[in-house]
Formats: sequence, C-alpha cells, structure tokens
Amino acid sequence: MNFTLSHIAIIGIIYLGLLFGVAYATNRRLIPTRITRHPFTYILSLGVFFSAWTYYGVIDLANEYGYSALAYYMGTGALFLFAPIVQAPLTELCQRFQLRSIADLLVFRYNSQVAGTLTTFCIALAILPMMAIQIQFITDTSFILVSDVSSDPDFEEWIKWLKQGYIMAFVYCLIIAIFCMTFGASYGQYRSLITTMAFDSLIKICALLAIGLFAVYGVFGSLDNLDLWLNQNPERLNQLYHSNTQSSFHNLLLVFLSASILMPHIFHMNHIDMSTKQLTHLVTWAFPTLLLIVALPVFPILWAGFKLDLPDPMYFTLSVPMQANSVILTIIAYIGGVSAASGALVVVMLSLSTMIANHWVLPLFKFKTEKDIYAQLRWLQRISILGIALISYAIYRLIDNDYGPVHLAFITFIQALQFLPGVFAICYFPSANRYGFYSGIIAGTLIWAIGFVLPLFLDEPTLVFPLINLEIPIGIGHWENITIITLATNIIIFALVSRFTTTSDEEHYHAEICAEDELSRPFRRSLDIHSAKDFKLRLADSIGNNAANHEVNKALKLLNCNENETRPYALRHLRIHIQANLASLMGQTVATELMDKHFPYSIPQTGEVLDINLMETRLDRMNSSLFGLTADVNQLRLYYRETLQELPMAICSLGMDDEILLWNSAMTKVTQIINSGDNDLIGSNINSLPEPWGQLIFNFANSNETHINKQAVDSNGLTRWYRFHKSAIQETSSRRQEGQAILVEDITEFKLLEQEVMHNTRLASIGRLAAGVAHEIGNPVTGIACLAQNLQYDNEEDSRQETATAILSQTDRISRIVQSLVTFAHTGQASQKDFHKVALRQCIDEAIHLLSLQTDRKQIEYSNLVADDIYLWGDTQRIIQVFINLLSNANDASPDYSTVTITAKLTPSCVHINVCDEGTGIPQEHLDQIMDPFFTTKEAGEGTGLGLSVVFSVIEEHQGHIDVTSPTSHHGGTCFTIKLPLYSEALETIDQPLHTSMTDDPPSNE
Repeated sequence: MNFTLSHIAIIGIIYLGLLFGVAYATNRRLIPTRITRHPFTYILSLGVFFSAWTYYGVIDLANEYGYSALAYYMGTGALFLFAPIVQAPLTELCQRFQLRSIADLLVFRYNSQVAGTLTTFCIALAILPMMAIQIQFITDTSFILVSDVSSDPDFEEWIKWLKQGYIMAFVYCLIIAIFCMTFGASYGQYRSLITTMAFDSLIKICALLAIGLFAVYGVFGSLDNLDLWLNQNPERLNQLYHSNTQSSFHNLLLVFLSASILMPHIFHMNHIDMSTKQLTHLVTWAFPTLLLIVALPVFPILWAGFKLDLPDPMYFTLSVPMQANSVILTIIAYIGGVSAASGALVVVMLSLSTMIANHWVLPLFKFKTEKDIYAQLRWLQRISILGIALISYAIYRLIDNDYGPVHLAFITFIQALQFLPGVFAICYFPSANRYGFYSGIIAGTLIWAIGFVLPLFLDEPTLVFPLINLEIPIGIGHWENITIITLATNIIIFALVSRFTTTSDEEHYHAEICAEDELSRPFRRSLDIHSAKDFKLRLADSIGNNAANHEVNKALKLLNCNENETRPYALRHLRIHIQANLASLMGQTVATELMDKHFPYSIPQTGEVLDINLMETRLDRMNSSLFGLTADVNQLRLYYRETLQELPMAICSLGMDDEILLWNSAMTKVTQIINSGDNDLIGSNINSLPEPWGQLIFNFANSNETHINKQAVDSNGLTRWYRFHKSAIQETSSRRQEGQAILVEDITEFKLLEQEVMHNTRLASIGRLAAGVAHEIGNPVTGIACLAQNLQYDNEEDSRQETATAILSQTDRISRIVQSLVTFAHTGQASQKDFHKVALRQCIDEAIHLLSLQTDRKQIEYSNLVADDIYLWGDTQRIIQVFINLLSNANDASPDYSTVTITAKLTPSCVHINVCDEGTGIPQEHLDQIMDPFFTTKEAGEGTGLGLSVVFSVIEEHQGHIDVTSPTSHHGGTCFTIKLPLYSEALETIDQPLHTSMTDDPPSNE
C-alpha cells in the first residue's frame, strides 16, 4: 500500500488548516465558552507533552529499555500527582507576576538580566535539536508512506525523495511559523492556543488508542491471542524485564521528571492558565489518568510490530497499520504523528520566541514611543518565530545520523535537567543567589557539551588525559554517568558559590516573595512617588502615553483603585502589578529595568521595617491552605486583630515610616474618618489624613512625649478635647522598635465638667469675698453720704468742687471693686485661638487686690517683684484664677506677718514665675497627689481640693508647666514654679491652635 507525495501534502495541509480553523473559531467566539473554558480543555492542552517523540519514539524506548520506558509517564505523572506541592508555588508566582517563561521566572527570582540571557541560551541549545526531531519525524513518516515498508528503495529513488522531503520540511516549518505568528504572537489570545492544543492532543491520543486497539484486535485478534503469542515468544517478555535495570529506571525517571517541569513548551502550557485552585486539584488526578491511558497502547504496538516482523521499532506506530493494509487507520496514524509534531513545534516556537525576544532582543531595543508598542512587540516576536523556524530547519538538515531521535531527545532532556537546582531553589532555597545559579548552570552545561557534543568531532568517543594516563568514555552510550556527573556538579557548585557569595538586598527581597509560604519576613520599601498619576507620567517616557495609560489603568482596575490613589501600600502594590503587566508583554528583564529606572525602591530612612500589611495580605490569601499549628497561629492572629478592631478605645498603629497599620472602629468614630471601601486607611501615610487629625497625630507620633493630657480639636465648628497616649512596638527577638501604638481618649465631657467646676469655684470664692466686699463698698458709700449732706449747706464754689471730686474718687473705688469681681467671675476662654496679650504683673496685682477683700484674711504681705514689661500669650481671667488659687493656698499655709513673694525670670521664649511662701511646707507623701482633683488636707467643709487641679489645667491649656518644691529650707516653705510662653507678634497671626507636646505626669520634685 503506497501513498504519493501529493496525498501526504493534502492530508497534512487539511489537518494544519483544521488547526487554523479551531484557533480562528475560538478567537471569534464561535466555539461555546463552556467548551473553551472547561477544565478538561485545559487538561487536554497539556497533551503538548505528547510530542512526535512520544508518539513514535517511546515505542523504540520500550524496545531498548523495556518496562523502564514507563518512567517517561511515571515521572510526569508524579509531577502532576503532587502538583499542589511541586507546581502550585511556581504556578502562583507565574500568575501573580505574569511570568510567561522559565527565563522570566528565573530572572524574577534571581533579579538578574544575566539569568534570563543565560537561561535562554541554554534552553535554545537544548530545545532546537528537539525541534529538528519533530521535523525529522514528519519527513521520515512521509517517506515511509510513499515507499514500501517491506522493501528497500533504490539509491536514485532515495535521492529524489530526499530532495522532495527537504522541500516538504521547509514548507511545513513555514506553515507552523505562520500559525504561530497569526495566533500565538497576539498578546491575550491564550485561550485560542489552549483550545487548539486541546484539539490537537485529542486527535493524537485518539489516533494512538486506535492503533493500540488495532494492534490487539487487528493483529493478534484478541487479548487472549496476545497472551498466547507472548507465551509462545517468551524472549519478548524476557527482553522487557532484562532491560529494566534499576540504574536505568532511576535515571530515566529523573530525566523525564525534570523534562516535564523544565522543557519550555511544557512549562509554557503548564503555567499559562492554571489560575484556579479547582483546576490545580483537578490536574493532580486528571492528567496522570490521561498519561495512563496514553501508556496503555505502547507495548501492544511494540509486540504487534514484532509479530509482523517490521524493521524499525521507532515507526511501529505507523508501519503496523500500513503492513496490515488498513488505509483509514494508516491515515489516522499519520495524522496523529503530524498532530504530535505540530503541537510541540507550535508551543516550542512560541515559548522560545518569547524568551529570545524578551531576553535577547528587547534589552537592546528602543521603543518608538510615538507608535503602537504592542504592534512593535508583536512584530519582534514574529521575527523571532520565523528565525527559530529557519534555524530548526537548518539543524534538521545538518543533523548527524550517529544520534537517532531517542538519543537526541535524551540529550535535550539532560540539558534541561541542569535547570533543576535553580528552579528548585526558587521556593525552597531562599539563601541561593544569582552567582550560584550562574556557576552551577555553566558547569553543568560544559560537562553536558563535553559528554554529548564533543564526541561528534572525535573519532573515538573518549576523553584522553595522557599526562595522568586516564581515559574517560563519553558519548550517548554513557548518558547515565554523564547525567549524574552534570547534575551533581551543578548542585555542588550552586550550593557552595551561594554559600560564600553575597546576596543583594533586591535579590533577597525577591527570594522572600518566592518563598512566602515559609516563615519569611518581608521588609517594607519606599517609593519616590505620590500618586497613581505619577506612574503614567514617568512610564510614558519609555513606552508612550497610550501604552502607559493602558497598563496603569489595567493595574488600577485589578486593584479596584483610581488614579488619585496616594496610599504608600497601594502604590507599592500598583507598582508590582504594573511590572507584572509589563512582564507579560516584554519579559521580566525589560519590565524590571523599566520599573527600576522610573520607580526605584529605597530603604526607608528609619531603616528596614517589616511590611506588616504585606504579611497580612499573604496570610489572608493563604488562609484556606493553612493546616495544623500554622492554621492555629493564624486563627490566633485573626482573634487578636478582631479584638483590637472592636475595642471601645480608639487605637491606631503606625510603622516607623508613619504608615498606618491599624485603625480600629473606635478610631473611626472619634475622628469621623471612614476606614473602608475606597477610603481604606490601612497602608496610608498618617500625613495624608484630613486636618486636623493627620498633622496632629503625626506631630505626636514624632515627638519625644508619650502623653498629651488635654488637646483641643476643632471639627465642624465644635471644639472637643482629647487625651493622647503612645507606646513603642518592639521586635520580639532584637527588641528593635518597629512601630508605635497610639491611643486617643475623648475627654470632652470631663473637660466641660472641669470648666463648670472651675466656674463654681470662682463663685465660691466670690461668696467668701462677699463680706469683705460689703465692708469695702460700705466705707466709700458712707463717705459719699456725708459729702452729699455737706454739699447741701456748702455755698462756696471752691468747696463744692472739692466735695464733687471726693465723691467721684469714692465712686471710682466702688467701680474698681465691682469690676474686679465681675472679671474674676467671668469664665474666660479655653481655646487658644481666643488668646491675647496679657500683662503678667497686672494679673498678679489683680489677684492680690481680690484676696485683700477677704474679711478673714491673715496679716500676709504679698510682694510682687515681677517687672511691668513681661507679657504672656493667654487668657487674662484664667491667669488671674491661677494666681488667686496659688496665693490663697499660700495665705492659708503661711503664719501671720509672713511674706509671700512672687518673682519672675525671663528666658528667650518663656518666663519662669516663682510663688514662694514661708509656711510649714507640704508633706513628702502628698507631693504626688496635690494636683489631683478633690485632693485636700483641710478639714471637711474648708476646701474642695480643686484649687491646684484647676491651676494645673489652666497652665496646661497655656502650653506651660508647673513644678513644686517643698520644703524650700529647713524651716519649711513651699515654692511653686510656673513656666509660661512669652507673647510675640507672630502668635497673633495664628488662627488655629498649635500642636505642642505636653506631659500629664505629676510635677517632679526639685
């Protein structure tokens, strides 16, 4: 049964046209979404693993290695069976940061452009011969179809076919390249690629199963007959067992396991759309099951070829139906081979072209920002695809017959194995660094080249060292030893170099991200950027306005933010997502270079601090996947977090760079600043909060004080009072400060009560002054009455004028007494915005005058030694109240005929006022309590215990300080020292109260 070249060309073109049709229909949404997005569509797309080498070469592998050939399926099956452990971390990284190739992944982990360049070179070195194998399978199977498998063609016929085969191979490469350039080089069209590869896999799997069934029932007749034939030919079974040496199986398993992880086309499909946990769990059993189904026909086809006495086990898949003269099955077998080769070539071209464009071309390429960069990227990848297709064809033409397809596949897989240490270190070896990776991969590749490439240029596959009389056999016949040596050398050098070289801060940061399921401690980094708009402006310089707007808006939409976003944490996240978007377009190398150029990270001035917000985000994302003790610790974290969130006390937590880490519900109620939805405060800088809270908390957080006893805050036309406290948050092991907690108490009701008490105290004082006032007013009134009577009988003008003057003098005396009482009874102003210029000496004189009105006063001399030119910034009535209370206490504590002295000493910005008496002094055990409200040592009914408490509050309102020293000498005595700010003209221009830190600690003893 023979086919012509035209028949083969028509069959191949029809099938490739069908692939174009499936891809086109997917892009146009002609195929229902329930099919294109079905999980099993993705599972089938992973069938790109079944290349032409799998379709044809595994039969020859089974002939050579017996049952050890099953390691090809077992290695891959084991990988997917343990996908949640082995693949899930890599898949999550690829999805989060849009890493489209193994080179991008390694660049991201080791934060090095060299890693991408080196990886691309080594992958190309390994995969291009594999691509040539696919082309060779197409031409070889076409040659088989046009010739008689039972006879050898003559030389002229072979030469004629060889020329035609070259032309056919070239056209085939061009068609595959056109498909890739049409449906693969368009960013975002991954769904059409997945659907097409799923269709392609379905065809080759069905073809292989059909041939397997034909081998059992068409060649042998039934399973019983197959069993009978095996019993009659025991050497066939013995051959399978005899070849199954333990070392071969283990080495095969290692090689095929690494190939399923590291081959670029398998990596490309494996991580391109595994975006849901459901899909991750599905693939753990679905794909191994698919592998089992595909493995079932291997040995029946091999035995059928032996039964039919066919010459080359490599092509038993095609020659078995041909020998049985089954035309339809032969066409199906050929289409299955074309399908296997085409699927592998398409994905290899796309993955390798992406790596070459992103890591070789784009680092040297400058975008024309005035043009569409997306079009420029597409054309760069298309040129790369065409170049790869031509190079693959050239390698196919130059391929050496010494290495058959199975051997070439081994060489490819062993080179891919060199990336195993570097990829394993991504998630499980955080201390590995770029220098270790470079050294290991270069050492492994050099040994690989010596072992497999060098023999092509030697007469004998042996390395000879005459000086030490040593001969080392090399070549494909010793692939097992070479595999172990290359991998062991790679691992040892990788580990040693990583151990003895320095890891950069950036690389360490990326290692922490990759190993985030470990107990990593990510540090918060700063960005010199203030809003999302800045990203667009800076990025436009490199990629143009349209592309910059598109990529930033896409990242903002994903984060549910707008371009007015200013929170540092949100901006850091936005940078990560923009870099991920750019990485999906132009690779991790160029994306990292662009982001580092326009938006470099820096360590905060406060030093490295833990990124608590990032740690919280990680734990929240991983919550459902935590188990055992880790899950218990996380539940404990959530419990404490909820406790803080719902506390009735207003609490916020700040990092050392003033970033908000916690803002509980009570804090929201106190400040009226919403902390949810679009106005999420977590991650914001405290300075960005609305006035007055942003500046107020910032000033307190960065001051040396730990308390503010009373702080007036004007909001919505109302004044409320608050008490502030803060405490340092220290790192557990090093005791280094990493933040601070701030507590805010609303004491408005207490403050209003205090003002009422102060006013009542004044009224009580006025009551105590009443008798003295009556006496003081009675004397001038009596004088006025007498003068008025005399005036009736005084006819002389001079005498009347003298009498009128005396009357006016007495009335002035009465007015002054009444005015003093009115002034003292006034409540004064509590707000700093109503402060004014106050003459200190006049306030003290007024207080002394009021005290002199008391009828029960002692014979005390008040000595006011304060200069006339000292002015304060405050409220007159409240200053008088201070001295009334202090002088009244001094009066009570001093003996008759003693002196109370008031002095003042100036400093550049304040005045120190001393009020000293000659009393018995204050007992030491009472010094810490005298400022407390309602504390008094007087008898019941003689004092309220509010005098010094009121003094303390007024001094604090004036941003001052009060101390007490007692006794002042061995005879006793008490001295109160008041520190108050001086008046300056600049203070009159301030409309709002200044924030000045104050302490609420009791006065210290001198």
